[in-house]
Amino acid sequence: MKKRIYPILIALALAGTTSCDPDILEQTPLESYSDAAVWQDPALVETFVNNIYLGIPSPFHTIMLANLVDEAQFNAGWETENVTKSQITPSYLAVFGPGFWVSHERYMTWNSTYKNIRACNLFMEKIEDVPFEVQSQKDQLIGEVTFLRAYFYHRLAALYGGVPLITKTYTLNDDFTAPRNSYEEIISFVASECDKAAALLSPSGDKARATQGAALALKSRVLLYAASDLHNTNASWAAGYSNPELVGYTGGDRNARWQAAKDAAKAVMDLGMYSLYGAASPSTPEEATANYANIFLNNGNSEDIFLQFNDNLRNGNWDAPNPGLFTGPNGWHNWGESSPIGQLVDRYEMSDGTKFSWDNPAHKASPYENRDPRFYASILYEGAQWRPRPADVQAADPLGIVQVGSYKKPDGTVVPGLDTRKGPIEDWNGSYTGYYLRKFIDPKVDHQYNKQTLPFRRFRYAEILLNYAEACLGLGQEEEARTYINQVRARAGMPPVTESGQALLERYRNERSVELAYEEQRFFDVRRWMIGEKAYENATGVSVTGNMAANGAISNRTYSKIKIQDREWNPRFYFLPIELDEMNRNTKLIQNPLY
Repeated sequence: MKKRIYPILIALALAGTTSCDPDILEQTPLESYSDAAVWQDPALVETFVNNIYLGIPSPFHTIMLANLVDEAQFNAGWETENVTKSQITPSYLAVFGPGFWVSHERYMTWNSTYKNIRACNLFMEKIEDVPFEVQSQKDQLIGEVTFLRAYFYHRLAALYGGVPLITKTYTLNDDFTAPRNSYEEIISFVASECDKAAALLSPSGDKARATQGAALALKSRVLLYAASDLHNTNASWAAGYSNPELVGYTGGDRNARWQAAKDAAKAVMDLGMYSLYGAASPSTPEEATANYANIFLNNGNSEDIFLQFNDNLRNGNWDAPNPGLFTGPNGWHNWGESSPIGQLVDRYEMSDGTKFSWDNPAHKASPYENRDPRFYASILYEGAQWRPRPADVQAADPLGIVQVGSYKKPDGTVVPGLDTRKGPIEDWNGSYTGYYLRKFIDPKVDHQYNKQTLPFRRFRYAEILLNYAEACLGLGQEEEARTYINQVRARAGMPPVTESGQALLERYRNERSVELAYEEQRFFDVRRWMIGEKAYENATGVSVTGNMAANGAISNRTYSKIKIQDREWNPRFYFLPIELDEMNRNTKLIQNPLY
């Protein structure tokens, strides 16, 4: 039986006790265990490790990371608009703050991450004395926690740069102040920890737990980030910053960093454990769309490296991970949060590989025809076929067709679509952008009432192929880069790229954006590529008008690109600021640039 990362109920048999036993009052409560008890029981130690896994937050909370970059808009605001205007400061972290109540980001920033790291450190200090009967079981857990600690430090480095490298637990008598280690030191530590974890972990096993492939995939991502532009400029973008070693490299050979990133991706490929899911060369656009959509609609497949299941058993709150309810169209009694913005939608190419453009009259007249098959698997748009409507809406739309426009009826009146913020179903919900998320969402589930239980792909093989291709581009190995970019495109039914130079780099970046959309990659890609000024332009959407026949059929649609949200870029937002309270507690810390 696979051991998913859910809370484990441990039954303790109290043999030999009776109601007359005077020792009954001395029993340890079943809902809690002493520190000594935990570290003498391998089963409790495994439970302890399971709880560390839960420190990796689900991306399917109400506010997704996609809302904070050029992928999505959060329709209720909830301080996300202050983030997309680069208005965060050491005194005001908005959704990144430790007290913000509806965002998963709060679980992956400074305070919560160091809490998780402390749990890892405590495990490392105690594990050698735990009486495991089989050494391999102990090694497996050591490998898992080594991976988890490396993952937590990777996220800190991606958000903050160099941070204090803490590998021990503190007592009340210790000095809690610690300086930041350099970015290079953190990356070196994480890469080394990934190697240690990989040596202890099996290449096979439950993908909801760390495996050798997961450790090597983390190393691939970490070293790719480290070789990227942001960390190799000597902080020239932050003129006058006196500690550039905290946010990147200040010396060394960048080509060697690209080579290390290439080698790390190749190590995952050489395991021979993973392959792109679905037909390698689909014969029709419909098959290509199914290829991509179905990656995310199962509990495991050949492409998965590390899965993350939602903690719905322990977290039954209204804001517990529930992507179908949170992001689905309001005309299905869903909430329409995290709606795709026009910048993401427009990055999906035409099916022949040419760029989509609103300035092209043919594209503007029929913007959703002949697009990249991944578009249809990822985005719900005007006229898209979705699941059956709820019973109270079926009379208005028996076919389940997305309506985000306004339509003129034969009598001259104009009615809003069922999935608009002026519609008759739930006008307080709904998208401002004219789009809804399709990716990840199981159409077989009635999300108004039921939660889907599908996992998030924290690492999958397509990312590794793209990591490898990007490292090849960094080394000037364009032919090899095209080979792996085109493998990913072929699975999606898209023609190969043939460009060279800067044009090839741009095609690669676009490919990564659409292939990994909403997978918590774009926020970091924008920063490491240093394209924030472009990525944080004002968010766009679409306005749709049409005619509605007496039977409800819609025709003669017209489309217009519109602005839906002001956004602004400040270079300081390449990194998060360290919270002012943390700076005051730890006087050895140095703040990030431009804050």
